[in-house]
Amino acid sequence: MRVPSSQVRIQICKCIISFYKMELPKKLLPGYQPTSADYKIQMAELGGLAETLVLSLALVENQLTEKLWVLKALQHLSNSGVNCRHMIKAQAASRLCLYLNGTDPSGQLVFRSSEILWNLLENTSKEEVVSQLSSLECIHALKEIFVDRLINGFRHYDRQLRNDLLVIATLVAENSAASMIESGFTMLLIALATFTEVKIPNPLLEGLKLTYSYEDFEMKKLLFNIIGIFSKDPHAVQLLSENDVMPALLYYVKPHKKPGFHDWSAAQYEELQLHAIAILASVAPLLVDKYLSCQANTLLLVFLEWCVGQDPFFGQGNSFHGTGGRGSKLAQMRYGLRVLKSVVSLYDDAVNLNLCDQGAISQLLEILKYAANKLEQKDDAILLEIQANILFILSVLCENDVHRKELFSYEGVHLLISFLQMDPKKLHSGLGHRRLLFSALDCLWSCVIGCYIAEDYFLEQQGIFFLLDLLALKQKSLCNIILGILSEFCDNPKTIIHISTWRGEKDQTAAKLLIQLWRQEELDLGVQRDQYGRIADVKRPIAGSFQKEQEIIPMPSSCPSFAIIEISENIRAKLYSLLCKLDIMFVLFKSVLNGFKDGFENLPGLSAKDFITLAIIRRYIDFKVGEVWSEVCTELKEEFRPIASDEETLRVISEVSENIGKMVTAYQTEVLENHHHQEIQEEEKAYTKIRAVHKQKEMVNKSWENFLTRTSNYEALKKAKRLQEKLIEASKSKSKTQNGAVHSTDIKGLGTTVGSGRLVTVESAPSQLVGRPLSAKRLPVKRVSFGAGALKRNEKS
Repeated sequence: MRVPSSQVRIQICKCIISFYKMELPKKLLPGYQPTSADYKIQMAELGGLAETLVLSLALVENQLTEKLWVLKALQHLSNSGVNCRHMIKAQAASRLCLYLNGTDPSGQLVFRSSEILWNLLENTSKEEVVSQLSSLECIHALKEIFVDRLINGFRHYDRQLRNDLLVIATLVAENSAASMIESGFTMLLIALATFTEVKIPNPLLEGLKLTYSYEDFEMKKLLFNIIGIFSKDPHAVQLLSENDVMPALLYYVKPHKKPGFHDWSAAQYEELQLHAIAILASVAPLLVDKYLSCQANTLLLVFLEWCVGQDPFFGQGNSFHGTGGRGSKLAQMRYGLRVLKSVVSLYDDAVNLNLCDQGAISQLLEILKYAANKLEQKDDAILLEIQANILFILSVLCENDVHRKELFSYEGVHLLISFLQMDPKKLHSGLGHRRLLFSALDCLWSCVIGCYIAEDYFLEQQGIFFLLDLLALKQKSLCNIILGILSEFCDNPKTIIHISTWRGEKDQTAAKLLIQLWRQEELDLGVQRDQYGRIADVKRPIAGSFQKEQEIIPMPSSCPSFAIIEISENIRAKLYSLLCKLDIMFVLFKSVLNGFKDGFENLPGLSAKDFITLAIIRRYIDFKVGEVWSEVCTELKEEFRPIASDEETLRVISEVSENIGKMVTAYQTEVLENHHHQEIQEEEKAYTKIRAVHKQKEMVNKSWENFLTRTSNYEALKKAKRLQEKLIEASKSKSKTQNGAVHSTDIKGLGTTVGSGRLVTVESAPSQLVGRPLSAKRLPVKRVSFGAGALKRNEKS
């Protein structure tokens, strides 16, 4: 390319272009075989031809025809990733960008340069290409050609090229090192994105007219997208405020209207509306003053009211932001709530007060109920996200405000209960049920706890039972927040009764569940315990394996040590707090005073192993204090040499901590021994009961054998009869009744030894009792119904 001949240069470019023609030449030279196109392309890649051509652009900078041929050759070469990497080494991106605004009546210069830039972005590192395009000169060139195509381009091709340049500008804007603001390109793009909505004349866009063509629709979406990129740059926030971005985006926060003749179609307007509201969620937190001055809260609440209304509207659901919203207003509701979520996340008192004064809490509860009813019909990721966002917004609004919690209480608690009753199997569905559950728990903590009206209603609805049911799942991600909620709830005296009443699977109590969680946590931490669960290391009884591996390094007083940081990294502190509030520790201390036997009665459902663990939990604070003192001693000895008195004090403190561990170990051993003794006693009682049952069976068998002997042997029967009569006579009273008739109780001629019924034979009644002798006539025996007589007496009484 250094040959000073235009024809030679052009012919070289034509030869390079011919590499990519797959058909064979028409005329073949005799004795020669043509090489394949793949071979020629491969040789061009290995030879670094693309890099050489990029460097040769400087030689043809002033010759338009030759430059266009070089660009055409580079356009073919840039289809290969290898060639693109060679071109990047030669700074191809920056060189080509500077040629964009060169003079060219045919327009091929801009077209081929932009096409090569696209190939470079696709086939090489995008970051490296953007880095080359981020210089002030390149951005100026990109801006000038974009404005030229924007103002003067009327053809379909010009609008497509304009949009391609805008995409490249968008990629450059993502680079924080790019000089977009200094070049004025940022100001131009922001003004272009808002001028149709705010209708404020701008000298930068004088003479611009946009149509409702598809290319202009695509440009409008690209402009909204680049505003979202500018919102991430703190230096561009002032420009966003000065160019009325907030009113322009709020223009779309309104119910959908029927499109006119010269307007976007219904599908296009919906896509622009959803895109604008999505960008508003990024911009609104940056422009809070503009947000409030434009009454954005009012517009959003009215918009959300329309979303749950009965107006006939069916979303098209064609765009990315409209996914899942076809035939409904769910997409609009979803992005409207995202805006509110982003704003309330600032915890700005003015914004939150403005929302609450307009009845946002009751309206959000109505929307939450609407979404919950929809979700019962079909699980949907959008509905789950809507509910999670509403719960988050309510959590922020009601936190630290009792009056707002009272507004939330009845209807809100009822909805929270339904979320806590979620099927645990859905937590792993991937649709968003887990996020919804966490949002419900966060809302419970912020909107219910601290308001006695809401707390009492939650307890009445058996909410504590549902929390404990979730805790019984023993999912590590849920345990931390649920234990915190239960610990806070225990400040309400009524909560203790509910927790004590709860029963899980196999009649599991709350105390047993908490102790099991403690053991599982210690197992995960690698705390040393023996086979019975007793302390194995009295010097560091609650330290995990990772904690023991850490070297103690002297640190400033403002930095917490590892023993302190460890408290917030696991759930043991929350378990200790909750058990203390449940008075479990007091019951344990009482059981120690009264002997171990009473402990199982005071704490039903706990085993000896549970009591061993409970003894460790009771001394958790003492052990943690010992760990901190151990770290203090180590740090002091590494940097200082304590005096004798201080060293003695540190030694005594260390011994106290170690003695506590030994005392707990001794108590745990005593628990095991008492439990073993109790098991032996229970075993003896069981054997005594078994022996009594066997003895009773033996007596029954012996009685049956005697009966069979009497019925089969007459002599044995007579012997038994004589023995029976002898026993009867021995049982009679020895004193004789004076002046009284003696009646015989024997039945004459009876040949059995089975006890007969009561019988008294009366031969004659004394005449002095009846006044005359009795008649010899025998009267028939009349049976009296005792039940009937008793019934009559009851009726009389």
